[in-house]
Amino acid sequence: MEFELLGWPDEDPTLRLDYRAFSYAGKFATSGTGVAVLRAETPNAVAPDWHPDPSRPDPAPRPDADAETASLAEDVVAAVAFNPDRTDPSTLWIRYVSVHTARRGEGLGPRLIAELGRRVRDRESDAVDRIRIGVNNPFAYEALYKVGFAFTGRETGVAELVLERPVDAPADRDAETYRAGLDVYRERDRGEPEASFLADRRGGDPPPLVEGAF
Repeated sequence: MEFELLGWPDEDPTLRLDYRAFSYAGKFATSGTGVAVLRAETPNAVAPDWHPDPSRPDPAPRPDADAETASLAEDVVAAVAFNPDRTDPSTLWIRYVSVHTARRGEGLGPRLIAELGRRVRDRESDAVDRIRIGVNNPFAYEALYKVGFAFTGRETGVAELVLERPVDAPADRDAETYRAGLDVYRERDRGEPEASFLADRRGGDPPPLVEGAF
């Protein structure tokens, strides 16, 4: 699997994904954010046993676009969209992370974000020193902890928990703060499978960093 940076936010890259396979697919087709992806070696290697729900129509063609942007990106396994904070250009916001529905749970989201962090760190013209993201479920919360993020104690206007980390090092991931974020989800009376996930982690410590996170 190969990481590819399609473009930085000021380059306005776009990506057309199959909405039946990717959450937030439409967000990647608009300008204003940077986009990076993990690509499989061939389209057939993305999810060979997956078939779209027949009740959901095929994505509509884009006759107004050129050949490259009109067609679906059939070899993408995971995608991330990001842009600088509008009031603090030293902070990069990760806006959307989407993994093919048949490949979730394989650690591809953390792998993609870890690689993006390295590219941001190594970009000579970039003044970004911090990466931030809002997450709306405990699975994403746990995944971000595995690549060095930590709960800030803040929430977005749509009740996402805000996590952040320095570009070049993990955040201070103390157990008390980690547990406090999970408690926020518990207060929201999550259904299954989130309730069981939260019960298993009651009183637990942050997960270890994945190999190659930095």
